[in-house]
Amino acid sequence: MLQQVSLFAANTEGALSQITAVLADRGINIYTMLATDSAEFGIIRLITDRPEDSLEELTRAGYQCRLDRVLAIDMASDKPGALNRILRDLHAANVMIRYLYISFDRRSGSPIAVFATNESETEPFLRGKGYHLLDTF
Repeated sequence: MLQQVSLFAANTEGALSQITAVLADRGINIYTMLATDSAEFGIIRLITDRPEDSLEELTRAGYQCRLDRVLAIDMASDKPGALNRILRDLHAANVMIRYLYISFDRRSGSPIAVFATNESETEPFLRGKGYHLLDTF
């Protein structure tokens, strides 16, 4: 499983660049990032090359954040239906997905489905179905 930094940020002009500046100033590389918003605050999800350092630096900069475990599946194809196959298998196993976003493997260009679930058996289930799960980006 991968570690992802999740943080709350004010939904204001320049908020994202302030977050990325904290990480850039410390030489931390962002592999993937998702920003969602509400009226006043956004939830930012980051997978970096140094998640523990990212958490420490962002906390020091005043952000409320935490480390979360997420699953990342190499979708193996960018063809229609690749994501649906994964989701269909998870649905058949009664796995509830809390959120999902798509990234990509920088070496192969293959799409990566990143998602969170509360079901502890999801990782072994997916491996048993033959899916390739990533431990690093």
